[in-house]
Amino acid sequence: MGQFFIFTRVFCALFLLLSVNLSAQFIDTSPDRVKTPLSVKYKKLGTLKPRSTREIESSRITVGCETLDRGHTVWDNYKAYLPALGVKKIRLQAGWAKCEKVPGVYDWKWLDEVIDYAVANDIEPWLQPSYGNPAYPGGGGINLLNSMMTSPEGYAAWDRWVEALVTRYKDRVKEWEIWNEPDHPGQKITPETTAALNIRTASIIKRIQPEAKIAGLAFASNSNMEYLDAFLKFIAEQGKLDLFQWISYHSYTMRPEDAYTEKRVLGLRKVIEKYSKNILLRQGENGAPSTYIPSFALDKYYWTEYTQAKYDLRRLLGDLGHDIETSVFTIIDIYYNWGPPNAVLNTKGLIQSDVTMAAIRPKVAYYAVQNLASIFDNNLVLNPGVTYTSTGNASLSVFGYQHKTSKKPLVTLWLDGKEVNNSFQTTPVDITLENVTFKDPVWVDLMSGQVYAIPKSDWSKSGNSYRFKSIALYDSPVLIAEKSLLKLQ
Repeated sequence: MGQFFIFTRVFCALFLLLSVNLSAQFIDTSPDRVKTPLSVKYKKLGTLKPRSTREIESSRITVGCETLDRGHTVWDNYKAYLPALGVKKIRLQAGWAKCEKVPGVYDWKWLDEVIDYAVANDIEPWLQPSYGNPAYPGGGGINLLNSMMTSPEGYAAWDRWVEALVTRYKDRVKEWEIWNEPDHPGQKITPETTAALNIRTASIIKRIQPEAKIAGLAFASNSNMEYLDAFLKFIAEQGKLDLFQWISYHSYTMRPEDAYTEKRVLGLRKVIEKYSKNILLRQGENGAPSTYIPSFALDKYYWTEYTQAKYDLRRLLGDLGHDIETSVFTIIDIYYNWGPPNAVLNTKGLIQSDVTMAAIRPKVAYYAVQNLASIFDNNLVLNPGVTYTSTGNASLSVFGYQHKTSKKPLVTLWLDGKEVNNSFQTTPVDITLENVTFKDPVWVDLMSGQVYAIPKSDWSKSGNSYRFKSIALYDSPVLIAEKSLLKLQ
């Protein structure tokens, strides 16, 4: 009986590994791969055709591949899902302590595999040298909290690490970030200490790679204006603002649109503009779970795969609509394997995982982001001249875009008045769009990728005004787009 039990467990484990490997190679990109109970009166034309990273020249969208350096995810388990997703950038911690376990000896094997695979698939990695390295006295630790260097020896080793890292990858990595969430409330790092480390590190990067683009801060907050102001003031006083392309921040709010206020993200932008007209905002980490989680950002809420997908879409398009480069956290569920009772699975991944860190299957959010990535590349640019009026009292998010050469239009729309929920009930809204030019507008549900014709009886033109009657809207983004902008299957 015991032998049978062991055989059964081994067989099941082998079957799981085989199915994981097969799923990574044969990602379902067929029409109707996401089923939703959304009911639309229009005639269906088809489904958005996904585009791989090799088919997209560039975009402003990143997907997080964090925590590889600490062994909370496994690169080989999910890497095959990245090219099919169509997101052009990945964010990584380079893992000083993983690369330099013995002082002065760098083992690049694991990081080479990640960087080389990404570059071979036309994916642009941006690297963060943090965290610290306990191999050195005062070298810091390997996790988020209290891991910064505390001794001259630790800082000197950090300098050598950054120099070795940039020298090795300068031909493949063009974008960098310095240290993750130094302002986290669980830490006691002053903005001046963070600014000094940012200057120190960015100066090394620029000396070796003058064309490098660097994100400063990696701000845990989206509202701590005082910390940001002190950080930038220190850098400005040193005359080093030109080292930085962006200030990156992480922005978790239960209703995504609550971030875009003067007390949060728009306020951060004002603080930056006080010191520089050239430094941009970059959203570097944000995403929703797909289940209840007891800790981490957006915890203690009964998330589902549908609410996760809605949240991720609203956040990504909210950022792009405010002209902010954006990121979705994260590619796969992260297993913080700290041992009982502290081990926990953070289910913010676009791919479902478990305590084995296997890639089980893509979630609804994977396909939703894949749909978005297939359209929102760098050929599609914001058209801030687009304005709208609508019937009813529903609160809307509406952003206009156009193809940068053909000028063909696309507009994103969703009901933004409430937090995401599991309902697919739509609300008919009459909406008039100004300063656009449609010839054959279609309606697109980004979650499912389904594309529908808008009957001629439901829209009319008057000059540069287009009135759409009873357009179906819900709490997940839809598009009104010129049909020829889209590739269907």
